[in-house]
Amino acid sequence: MTAQRSMYNFEGMAQKEKGEAILVRNKKAFHDYTILQTLEAGISLLGTEVKSVKGGNVVLKDGYCFIRNGEVFLRNVHIGTYPYAHGMNHDPVRERKLLLHKSEIRKLNAKIKEKGLTLVPLQVYQKYGKVKIEIGLVRGKRLYDKKEDIKKRDMSRDLKQNYRTSNLSGGLK
Repeated sequence: MTAQRSMYNFEGMAQKEKGEAILVRNKKAFHDYTILQTLEAGISLLGTEVKSVKGGNVVLKDGYCFIRNGEVFLRNVHIGTYPYAHGMNHDPVRERKLLLHKSEIRKLNAKIKEKGLTLVPLQVYQKYGKVKIEIGLVRGKRLYDKKEDIKKRDMSRDLKQNYRTSNLSGGLK
């Protein structure tokens, strides 16, 4: 008997079984900062905000997190208004509370007090029907660090392309 190939993508199915779906990613943060540590946090949202976030109507570009009175808040993240809310809408740029354990907040607070570290939102995703946010403890990159990263990315892309072309031409001989 011969084994039949399955038509299903098991990686994609595993992704759906876990219940995770990335809604928005902060590309600017990955370019401007060196990410030292990441954390998953819940986010306190209103009903219209949840609908809007699940629709992907979020801008993380200029957002950052801060700690006040032992609680973590998210600022400058724009969650667009939900068009079907009929006047019962939310303020798009209000501060939102992040849900973390006290021990995590204490550790983050100690690290933030180090020079040059801050908290920025990296991505918003849905996990088992709940909206979660991944925040990162980051340090700002210098211009020469950014150029070095671009150079490494270009070199790896060229190597991959050369490898592909050499394999294709090697098989035709």
